[in-house]
Amino acid sequence: MSVTVPVVRLPHAEGLELPAYATEHAAGLDLVAAVAAPLVLEPGRRALVPTGIALALPDGFEAQVRPRSGLALKNGVTVLNSPGTIDADYRGEVGVILVNHGDQPFTVERGQRIAQLVVARYERVVWSEAAALPDSTRGTGGFGSTGQHAHEAPQHTSKQESL
Repeated sequence: MSVTVPVVRLPHAEGLELPAYATEHAAGLDLVAAVAAPLVLEPGRRALVPTGIALALPDGFEAQVRPRSGLALKNGVTVLNSPGTIDADYRGEVGVILVNHGDQPFTVERGQRIAQLVVARYERVVWSEAAALPDSTRGTGGFGSTGQHAHEAPQHTSKQESL
């Protein structure tokens, strides 16, 4: 199944490839850096990296900006607000907030694959306020509670976790 998404290549992306799938069964399109000059990302620093594209998603769709596993594993570089959400009514340039969690400076080069873009359908929620929720086997078990045996109580380590 496919969906048609209008895309505009912005002037500073001239000569760069549009986002593309690396393999036949890839879920994400590779986003490339549309930087004019190499951008050095020092350890612990972040930067908004332009991709040089703007798009118009159809109603009922979103695009998620996700990290590339190779950059994360080899360099400690990832997408800070992962996944970043692009709404169907946004028409500006797609940007990627990269952060360097590694211990060495990382250089972002023009045309380098820096993130993935996954386009997905979504549903809108209509709240139905209720006095109580239906029972489930998990119940109110929070962080770390799944996979425990029924006789083991979840161990809460912080106030927030127990909420």
